[in-house]
Amino acid sequence: MNQQEIISRINAFMVEDFEVDEQAITPEADLKATLDLDSLDYIDLVVAIEQNFGFKVKPEDFQTMVTIQDFYNYVSNRLEAVNA
Repeated sequence: MNQQEIISRINAFMVEDFEVDEQAITPEADLKATLDLDSLDYIDLVVAIEQNFGFKVKPEDFQTMVTIQDFYNYVSNRLEAVNA
C-alpha cells in the first residue's frame, strides 16, 4: 500500500466514522482538534486503524502524534514494519 492509498483510506474513515469535514483534513491540521477527540473517540480510532490496516495500536502511540501528517506517517511506518 503506497502513501496515497494510506492517506485516502485514513481520510475516508475520518469523514465517515468521525464526521470530519473533508476540507478540514490537511497534513498540517492538528489531529486532536480536527477530529475533536475525547478518550472514547481514541478507542474508536484504534479500532478503525486495526480494521482498516490490520495491525494493533497501543494508545500511547498517539502521544507522539500532533498533526494529521504525523498520523499518516505513523500508519505508513507501522505498515512497513509489519510487511518487512
